[in-house]
Amino acid sequence: MQTILRSASKEVVIGGDNPFCIIGERINPTGRKAFQEQLKLGDISRLEVDVAQQVAGGAMVLDVNMGAPLVDEVGLMSRAVEMIQDLTDLPLCIDSSVIEALEAGLSAYEGKALVNSVTAEDERMDAILPLVADHGAAIIMLPNDETEIPEDPRRRLELVDKCVEVAHGRFGIPMEDIVIDPLAMPVGADTSLVRKTLETIGLVRERYGLNMTLGASNVSFGMPDRHALGAAFLPMAALAGLTSAIMDARSPQIVRAAKAADLFLDHDPWGGAWIATHRATQAAAGSG
Repeated sequence: MQTILRSASKEVVIGGDNPFCIIGERINPTGRKAFQEQLKLGDISRLEVDVAQQVAGGAMVLDVNMGAPLVDEVGLMSRAVEMIQDLTDLPLCIDSSVIEALEAGLSAYEGKALVNSVTAEDERMDAILPLVADHGAAIIMLPNDETEIPEDPRRRLELVDKCVEVAHGRFGIPMEDIVIDPLAMPVGADTSLVRKTLETIGLVRERYGLNMTLGASNVSFGMPDRHALGAAFLPMAALAGLTSAIMDARSPQIVRAAKAADLFLDHDPWGGAWIATHRATQAAAGSG
């Protein structure tokens, strides 16, 4: 199954035999105090640096989140989407828990976006899915609801069933435009949690063949040497069926791990992309 995202001039395909899709996570004020202060003043100039770094690092899609205390998230989202489209042709993932901000971002966007995200809560799905359908976007859906964030992979699968039933059955969103987040939980909290995420990925792939994404940095939260953990996790998840991740595209270690998984899973025919990237890295080092 293939999920197709588009900007005004570029198309990115998630899934099938296509390369693992790297969704850059950096345009997000969470944990960035200086960026939050700039946003309070309506200053979005930092986006130029964030976009450039992620494009250079190998991002294929950019997540855009303007959520911070005491900011005009709706206005900032609209301005940010317009500005980023002037800076890059990469497709965008519109990321907000505020419905009005999602609508502002989708209205400002030229192309087919990915929306991040909606849970299996009835009220949230009823509010967000019509907006997604109206704009012809793709949607990330999470298998947790009003009562729980389930640890049991089979309970997560039951909630994926609900997500599919509502998004596809009730609102007519095409199956290929439903992207499941199998819930990445921090290994530092419980060392069994990553295995449960991997099992969930396998169950969703077996039942539906849907594309999947997750916040890759969630896995290593609270642990030292986080990039090493992320680099180990991504190939394991790709083998299980994960087809994209919202991740730090500025980290060569994690990006190389994703590219290596493409090579080993035969999503990089003849190793062309791996070899080209290696040569480009050598050339850049030589010119430096």
